[in-house]
Amino acid sequence: MTAAGSARRRRTLLVVMWIGLALTAVAAVCPFVDHATTHLLADHIRAGYPTYSRTRIDTAVTTYLGLLSVVGALGVFAWLWTIRAVKAGKRWARLATTAMFVLGTSFGLTGLLTKDTSGATGLPPALGWAGMAPCLAGVLTVALLWRRPRPV
Repeated sequence: MTAAGSARRRRTLLVVMWIGLALTAVAAVCPFVDHATTHLLADHIRAGYPTYSRTRIDTAVTTYLGLLSVVGALGVFAWLWTIRAVKAGKRWARLATTAMFVLGTSFGLTGLLTKDTSGATGLPPALGWAGMAPCLAGVLTVALLWRRPRPV
């Protein structure tokens, strides 16, 4: 592979990683936007637990917002850390990025698929899928990192 091809591939990789960071930030903000506007999360909890008082639903929403904030912050940190490692050409960057992808995808799938005691998923589908969006950039990042350069 030529030096120009290698530089282009590295730029593409870093752009995909920055997109993953942006998607993670958006996914972390989505629950707060929902809380201020559409109330999908509160309505989802209310539908699963019709006997809950408004105070109890508000407490559940606040708990979810706190949990999703921590997960979002960890995701942003993971993207920044792996971007820095890839930029610096660290030998361990591929393994670390792959591990962060597996962890992030696990968190995303947990939010999307885990059912609570009501029998419904803990998060409404829209928020669950928003949490999976960064995984698209993650899988592309991992694929680009592990792809072998083509011989010249």
